Amino acid sequence: MMQEVNPAETTRANAFKMWMNAPMPMVTLFKTIDVTNLRRISKRRELKFNMLMCWCVGKAASRIKEFYTLPVGDKLIRYDSLAVNTIIANHEGEVSSCDIPFTDNIHEFNSQYLHLTREVAETCQNHDITESMVIGTSALARYEIDGAVGMYSGIFNNPFLIWGRYRRSWLKTRLTVSFQFHHTQMDGAHAALFLASLQREINNIST
Repeated sequence: MMQEVNPAETTRANAFKMWMNAPMPMVTLFKTIDVTNLRRISKRRELKFNMLMCWCVGKAASRIKEFYTLPVGDKLIRYDSLAVNTIIANHEGEVSSCDIPFTDNIHEFNSQYLHLTREVAETCQNHDITESMVIGTSALARYEIDGAVGMYSGIFNNPFLIWGRYRRSWLKTRLTVSFQFHHTQMDGAHAALFLASLQREINNIST
């Protein structure tokens, strides 16, 4: 469910005044995270690495209240659920967008992930969830990148993560992640807290 809220009655009142009409209200943070545990689980349990990343993103975000409020147009909208978006290659050789509803149950999330991404790839039709606050992700898993700064279209204000190929060393596997967010939705401290929470979820994930 989603509903419009009065910005003046929220903790984002000042941010709403300062950033809603800013020409560039987006902020991007970069962080290199340790995904050794995620890669190990992916191989042992035969689970997709990208699915595990998306679940950890949703899990970390679900603990931070700022993720449930998003500027949409000139309004502030509050949601009671989250979804994680992933960009996938479709059967026409192009890319499509797929929103997966987040759930704490990783097995349910995996089932939805496999079903929805397969359906989107086959039909070449985006799967959009409008009743949840959607966190965007894009995995450039074939390429080694040091980071990416997303664009601000003025249409979509959703938080967005981008990552490339992970880097393996003798004992560790690391992945550089960029996280873009609208300053009305959260401050840098909230974003840094989210990235720290993402690392904890990756370290503690268990199937």
